[in-house]
Amino acid sequence: MVYAIRIHETGGPEVMKWEEVEVAAPGAGEIRIRHTAVGLNYIDTYFRSGLYPSPSGMPLILGNEGAGEVVAAGEGVTNLSVGDRVAYAGPIGSYAEERVIAADRVVKIPDGIDDKTAAAMMLKGMTAQYLLRQTFQVGPGTTLLFHAAAGGVGLIAGQWAAHLGATVIGTVGSDEKAELAKANGYAHVINYRTENFVERVAEITKGRGCDVVYDSVGKDTYPGSLDCLKPLGLWATFGQSSGPITDFNLGILSQKGSLFTTRPTLFSYIATPEALASTAGDLFDVVAKGIVKIQIHQEYKLQDAAQAHTDLQARKTSGTTVLLP
Repeated sequence: MVYAIRIHETGGPEVMKWEEVEVAAPGAGEIRIRHTAVGLNYIDTYFRSGLYPSPSGMPLILGNEGAGEVVAAGEGVTNLSVGDRVAYAGPIGSYAEERVIAADRVVKIPDGIDDKTAAAMMLKGMTAQYLLRQTFQVGPGTTLLFHAAAGGVGLIAGQWAAHLGATVIGTVGSDEKAELAKANGYAHVINYRTENFVERVAEITKGRGCDVVYDSVGKDTYPGSLDCLKPLGLWATFGQSSGPITDFNLGILSQKGSLFTTRPTLFSYIATPEALASTAGDLFDVVAKGIVKIQIHQEYKLQDAAQAHTDLQARKTSGTTVLLP
């Protein structure tokens, strides 16, 4: 038996319980992992609260990201061996000391990248990769706005986008977070608590607007995000930390300049083993080269995951957080 964080009903952090669970032997095409580090992500709160439905009913082990060591391999697994270090983002179930997972949903961790770093960057880093390299091809001449610039995805995206030659604008909620964003690739940082971000973007871009706005905030930044775009610009809304956007009217896109919008998810971009390997490989490459530095700003014991959720939702955290079994 091992321990895991489970919920038996949806709700606030108080529904998270540290419980003994049984982990089966891996079946065909599966491996068993002993976690050495687990990533904390905002999407975890969506499953806990019920905003996103449980994929497997109740009770549910939370968590979408982890790293560790292969301790057993099922029939037909030829690309991994006991002792290999691996990491993954999804499927749900990482808030556990050990788990079973499909072998084609994990990737080997390259030498030179430690387990904590791998666990901290898989979901956030691959999210930054698909946003910057697939959803919109960021490059020299691109002007972009990234909300929550001091968050886990934001800090990775700022460094990566600056390396690609973009003019990178970010929003944050405090002066402390503004300094953090400036140190991670953001040429312009807007404190949305003291400044109107739509007006500031207009000033920064001399009225031209941005090519793309990356928005994980949701309700609080809508429809302002659309007003930051140039005609034919793209609004990529990939989260809703302030609450969901309701009653979205497609007509507003034409009114504001024939805009494009998309609601992407990482799991669509890594749906096949080939896509997962390519996306993770691109991330590992920029991290190994020092282009993107993964900064772990908070660590909690896995059994204290409820406190981590409380702090995350209170916006008391910045950058990346890991949970340690």
